[in-house]
Amino acid sequence: MPDGDLTTIHTDQAPAPVGPYPHARRVGPLIFVSGMGPRQPGTDTIPGGPIRDRAGQPLDYDVCAQTRATIENIRTVLVAAGSCLEDVVDVTAFLVDMDRDFDRFNRTYSELFGEIRPTRTTVAVRALPTPIAVELKVIACPGAGSGEPVRWS
Repeated sequence: MPDGDLTTIHTDQAPAPVGPYPHARRVGPLIFVSGMGPRQPGTDTIPGGPIRDRAGQPLDYDVCAQTRATIENIRTVLVAAGSCLEDVVDVTAFLVDMDRDFDRFNRTYSELFGEIRPTRTTVAVRALPTPIAVELKVIACPGAGSGEPVRWS
């Protein structure tokens, strides 16, 4: 693949990755956003609160606030990549408590992605790298939200 077909995306406007990976990569017309949670850039504050304290004890948290913040972080990365939320074509969602959170997550997700209607897979996981309840990984295709044909070359 020619170097011009692969771009690494990083922005200080999104929370720093918790591992050795970029916020996103563009390959041809597609943008692959790394798993993103609700942490806030600069402070790592978790809207809706963390799911556990430093000792590992469970805390009450607001999955709706975490879902909104996660989608806003994704929006920020997509804008940095020259795209937008409306261009998202696929979402993989990770929830640490499917029984407790799925209905509320789904309602909040629908408020923000309902008209866009990307494909989605939702997976229950035992834990995430930080004390958050939700993480999303998305694929976007700039221009997909416009209704115009997407150029693949």
